[in-house]
Amino acid sequence: MKIEKNSGRVLEGPTESVYVFQAPVRLWHWITVLMMFPLVFTGYLISNPPDAVGGEATFTYGFAWVRIIHMSCAMVFAVAFLMRIYWAFVGNRYARSLFVPPVWSIAWWKGLFRQLFYYLFLKKEPDSWIGHNPLAQAGMIAMFVVGVVVSIITGFALYAQQWSSGTGWMAAFGWVHSLFGDAQAVRTTHHLAMYYLLIFTIMHIYMAFREDIMGRETVVSTMVNGIRAFKTREH
Repeated sequence: MKIEKNSGRVLEGPTESVYVFQAPVRLWHWITVLMMFPLVFTGYLISNPPDAVGGEATFTYGFAWVRIIHMSCAMVFAVAFLMRIYWAFVGNRYARSLFVPPVWSIAWWKGLFRQLFYYLFLKKEPDSWIGHNPLAQAGMIAMFVVGVVVSIITGFALYAQQWSSGTGWMAAFGWVHSLFGDAQAVRTTHHLAMYYLLIFTIMHIYMAFREDIMGRETVVSTMVNGIRAFKTREH
């Protein structure tokens, strides 16, 4: 099987299954998925708190549990992302594609526009790809990676606000408040980042299932078993 070096496009066959996503990458992916559900739900409640139910909030402790769940899931989410960055250095070439796309390669850019033309119905047949196609790489960096980084930084800045100046949390994230000007700007940015990631998530789920059905290779199952398999049926 002949593969274009930087874009990952399959140039000619016969095609064969390729082990693409290693176990740490797949584990990070599904941990992120699981954490996003409670993070979005509790984050929405924090930004739009309901009326107190069951008496004085001091005694019911209901909303405090919302904050505890949000912060606990945020810690797991952030640690998992840091581990994913680490694996980009020690994992295979496909582990690095989420952070370091070969933008210096003409073949990568050609692959990006080939995939874009296919999505715009200007190209009839899809290409086969090993790993993420160039357009998917660009989209995930622009939306997912940027959204996650902004969410983590602003989220920990808001968490640090609970601690007095001079503490480790404020030393690490106090600069965010200075950069944005005030806590409300940080809070608004954090909230908008949630919607940014939600838009990406909807697009990602749609495109993953669409390409699994219409594309030439497996997509959804690849993030389960790590193996990119190619279809033999005609389109």
